[in-house]
Amino acid sequence: MAGYSVEERAAPHSLEYRLFFKDAAGRYISPFHDIPIYADAGKNVFNMVVEVPRWTNAKMEIATKDPLNPIKQDVKKGKLRYVANVFPHKGYIWNYGAIPQTWEDPGHKDENTGCCGDNDPIDVCEIGSKVCSRGEVIRVKVLGTLALIDEGETDWKVIAINVEDPEADSYNDIDDVRRMKPGYLEATVDWFRRYKVPDGKPENQFAFNGEFKNKDFAVNIIKSTHEHWKALIAKKTDGGEINCTNLTVSDSPFCCGQECAKATVDAAPPCKAANPIPPEVDKWFYYQKN
Repeated sequence: MAGYSVEERAAPHSLEYRLFFKDAAGRYISPFHDIPIYADAGKNVFNMVVEVPRWTNAKMEIATKDPLNPIKQDVKKGKLRYVANVFPHKGYIWNYGAIPQTWEDPGHKDENTGCCGDNDPIDVCEIGSKVCSRGEVIRVKVLGTLALIDEGETDWKVIAINVEDPEADSYNDIDDVRRMKPGYLEATVDWFRRYKVPDGKPENQFAFNGEFKNKDFAVNIIKSTHEHWKALIAKKTDGGEINCTNLTVSDSPFCCGQECAKATVDAAPPCKAANPIPPEVDKWFYYQKN
C-alpha cells in the first residue's frame, strides 16, 4: 500500500459511510489530490486508488465534492447504488478505481471523442489475479484504454495491471491482454455497454467503435488529465463543486494544515458494523443484446 492506510467512519453500506486516507506518517490526506499520480515516472508506473474490489457490487467512489475526498458509496434518488449483475457478469469484473491527481475536465472537449470530460479522476480497470481491498493504493502498469461515452460525456477506462502481479512482466500493451486473457477485453466492452440497462437506461456508447487504444495513447490521455488537475488545484480552472482541499500541494490556494484535516474526519460518525447488503443485489438480469 506504499505506506498509505485507511480509516472507516460510520457503517459500510450506509449513506454516512466514509473511508478516509492517511499517509505513512498517519496524517490525513486526500486520495484525489495528495497521492502522487506516479509511483515511478521514469517507467510510467502510476498509483491507483482501489474503489471497488473485483466481484463486488457497491458503487464506491472518491467523493470529489467532500472535504478530503474520502471514498463513499454513490447515491441515486436517496438510495445507495449497487451495479446490477447482467448475465454472465457478477459485480465488477476487475478491481476498479482511479488514478490520483487526474481530472476529466467537463469544460474541455476531448479532440478524440468530441465530448467533454465527466468531472472525475480517470478510471482504471486493474486486471491482475489478486482481489484488492477497498482503499488499497497499488502501483499499476498501463496497457491501454477504452473510451466510454456515458450520457454524452467522455469517460476513459484505463486498462492496467498491478506491477506486483506474478504475470505483470508478460503484459506490456493492450495486445498482451488479448493474447493472455482471451475474451476479457470483449467482456469489458460488454460490461460497460450493458450495466445500466437494468436501471431502465439505454446501452452505453463508445468512441472508436468500442476498440481499445494502446498503451502510448492511454498514457498520453492520463498525462492530459493530470494537466487538467493541475489547473484545477491551482484554481486556474473553475472546478465548480469539486473540493480541492489538500495537504501537500504547497502552491495550491486550497492547501490546509493537519488540524483542519483532522477536524473533518472527527466530524464524521464513528465506525460501526456493516449494514447488510440488500438480497436483490445478487439478482442476475437477463436480456437480449442489441
